[in-house]
Amino acid sequence: MILTVTPNPSLDRTYEVPSLDRGEVVRATGERVDPGGKGVNVSRAVAAAGRRTVAVLPLGGAPGALVADLLDAQGIEVAPVPVTGATRSNIALAEADGVLTKINAPGPDLTPAEQENLLDTVRRHAAGADWIVCSGSLPRGLGPAWYAELVARVHAAGLRIALDTSGPALLAALREHPDVVKPNAEELAEAVGRPLTTVGDALNAAEVLRGTGARAVLASLGSAGQLLVDADGAWYGTAPVAAVRSNVGAGDASLAGFLVAGGRGPEALASAVAHGAAAVCLPGSVMPTPADLDPAAVTVTADIPVDRPLDGAAG
Repeated sequence: MILTVTPNPSLDRTYEVPSLDRGEVVRATGERVDPGGKGVNVSRAVAAAGRRTVAVLPLGGAPGALVADLLDAQGIEVAPVPVTGATRSNIALAEADGVLTKINAPGPDLTPAEQENLLDTVRRHAAGADWIVCSGSLPRGLGPAWYAELVARVHAAGLRIALDTSGPALLAALREHPDVVKPNAEELAEAVGRPLTTVGDALNAAEVLRGTGARAVLASLGSAGQLLVDADGAWYGTAPVAAVRSNVGAGDASLAGFLVAGGRGPEALASAVAHGAAAVCLPGSVMPTPADLDPAAVTVTADIPVDRPLDGAAG
């Protein structure tokens, strides 16, 4: 079982549009409504892979009730933490050429009692979990050290934890030695305080995060592939993608693929790459099923192409 923690979940509406013309009426060619938030997406991908998952998340108002209903319909066990504020609603505009514009709301302000209830709910549902995943931004009311406290509590219970966040929350959590962190190139650049222009730059940044406390770094580099760096070495994985339809949740699908394959080593990296490549070919934040994956198209190597450029300068 994989338990996910999403402190700032959302109700996500994705509209597919031919192009985005500012100030004009834009008519959508497709529409989806999905439960959102990075941890929620990991649970959706785990469930799509046929594995049991429990999603811990604060929920409030009509949007929160709809998020719970949508997750239940996908076979995901929901451990809700009732909150006074309404769950946020986000909007994504996906253009035909693959460009994605996202509008993310801030989310509710959690009270001290709601914050403690969130931690206690994780504790009550964590027994027997293979992995605990905590992902995404922190809502108002939760300081950057909140993830660090969660990592410490998870380790005190003898469990493994994967962390996907950024900025001060990531840096604060590193001192508690999360088992896996999953930044993208921009988040890597922010964490080390310098631009990244090549895969080699990303590799060096991942080593910095390991030196700061992360036990393993799974880095998503967009079309440049993915990196895994841990105590046993470094590996690089890629897979061809014919056309990007939406990259919403692709990194979350990658993390889910990594964890359901054991969460360690090149085999798990190959699963992460396969899941990420499949996710970008699907609409909105649809998570891939085993039928969507193409493991044979994935290449994983310990020969890192350090000179390969990233898509633009990260950072």
